[in-house]
Amino acid sequence: MRSAIGNLAREVGGAVAPTVALSLFGLIAAGGVAFDYARMAAMDTELQNAADQAALAAASQLDGETGACARAASAAANMVSHSTLFANDSGGIAINVQNESACDATGRVRFWQDIGKTTPASNDSNAKFVEVEVDPRTARFALTPVVGALSSGPMTGIAFAGLDSAICKVPPLMLCNPAESSDPDFTIANYIGKGIRLVANDGGGIYGPGNFGFLDTGAGNGAATLRMVLGRSNVPGDCASGDGVTTQTGSIITVRDALNARFDVFDQGLNQACGATGSLCPPSLNTRKDLVQKGGACGFATGNGAGWKEAGNVYPGLLNLPGSTSAQTPHALSSAEMTPADLAPMGYPRDICHAFGTNNNTGSCSPVSGGVGSRVGDGNWDRFAYFRSNPAEYPTITTVSAMNQFLATTFGTTTPSRYRVYAWEMANAADRLHTNIPAGSGVTVSGQPVCSPPGLMPSTTQTDRRVISAAVVNCTAEDVGGHTIGVHVTKWIDMFLVEPSVPRMRTENSDVYIEVIGQTQNATDEGAVQLVKKSVPYLIE
Repeated sequence: MRSAIGNLAREVGGAVAPTVALSLFGLIAAGGVAFDYARMAAMDTELQNAADQAALAAASQLDGETGACARAASAAANMVSHSTLFANDSGGIAINVQNESACDATGRVRFWQDIGKTTPASNDSNAKFVEVEVDPRTARFALTPVVGALSSGPMTGIAFAGLDSAICKVPPLMLCNPAESSDPDFTIANYIGKGIRLVANDGGGIYGPGNFGFLDTGAGNGAATLRMVLGRSNVPGDCASGDGVTTQTGSIITVRDALNARFDVFDQGLNQACGATGSLCPPSLNTRKDLVQKGGACGFATGNGAGWKEAGNVYPGLLNLPGSTSAQTPHALSSAEMTPADLAPMGYPRDICHAFGTNNNTGSCSPVSGGVGSRVGDGNWDRFAYFRSNPAEYPTITTVSAMNQFLATTFGTTTPSRYRVYAWEMANAADRLHTNIPAGSGVTVSGQPVCSPPGLMPSTTQTDRRVISAAVVNCTAEDVGGHTIGVHVTKWIDMFLVEPSVPRMRTENSDVYIEVIGQTQNATDEGAVQLVKKSVPYLIE
């Protein structure tokens, strides 16, 4: 017995057992910490991924239109289904986002006007960025507390996103917001159907409300490049950012000539931009305008020269041309001026307040609140005179009730816009667009091209040649002048070119008269279409 006890006392084979027993507690604790931390980290990734996707979904709806904030919040909450496999707080596997539609910077769906999150959004039009925070979840520790805690505590994911747009293959025009101080968001509904006299800034100096200029689209510098991108049907150059653009200087007069090619008016100096025959700059199928052709020449002429001439020089009795101070309202059908002897085919006229009045530069239009001069009209153009003065295309109507009935039946309204009439005439070209020579006049009046026929009809691969997009910019706030980089675009709008840009009363030969159609819309496929807007949401943080 004494020997056995002695042998046991001298035995060293199990000497590490106590050490192992003591260290086992630490090993189990370390493993537990690693397991629970991995669960917590994995859940954090799940929450952040959910926040990222929700923010991207929300940002995709920030188009500035009515209901943008509500659509964004709904998209964040419902567009993508999020789940967690690592939360074990008895809340199920769903990761939820609250549907908060208010355009403000409170709650878990927060809207901002700027990328720095210094100015909360206050309405749909100025909500440019969105921050989304998902509902918090908890990971309860399974094996051991971590620094005395039994769970991770509430954890959440937060993401911040915006919408970046690109306008591709477009003529590079920029319009200074004519009412920047009173309507910095350029509320589209206030302008649709109204005529605007765009005044050129041809010196590269500071731009003011109502001026227009050009953008850099990456096709090159100088007037020669601008003539190409303004005149050609296949526009060269890259996409322009839908938000930050670069302005470009150019010789307005020579650039204007390329724009007039869309009206079938081909002045000198367009060979490089449009080709020797003008085939690269085809006109619209509908070239109705306030010019008539004399002598067969295709450029603009003054005096007795041959070429396109202001219609009033050939037909002194033509209605609604700028310069009169006596007519402030649409002509009555019984007016002496509305007799066939005094009527001649006319182009789409300006708003009446731009055509008539004592102000030699702007007519009698009321200044836009907070704007400049009276460059924005009221959309009231002399429809009666237009339809009566084109007897080859329209029936002779002698009473107001009959004219209103004709308008309502044809256009669904008694006050159609010029663009609506233009598009309807184009769609019914065989009956509504003719080329004729009024008896004894020696001039050609054309509703369709005579210099570069047959003209282009808009299609899925060809945009309308008399519809042009422009970036609306708050030029004063953006300090735009000459070559300015990173200019914020308030809106991209579509404009109808009402008349060619030529020297006439109340219009410099570098000015452009347009009618606002509406905001530039998204397109699903670029194809060969000249005008495409692409909007892509992107994560900021």
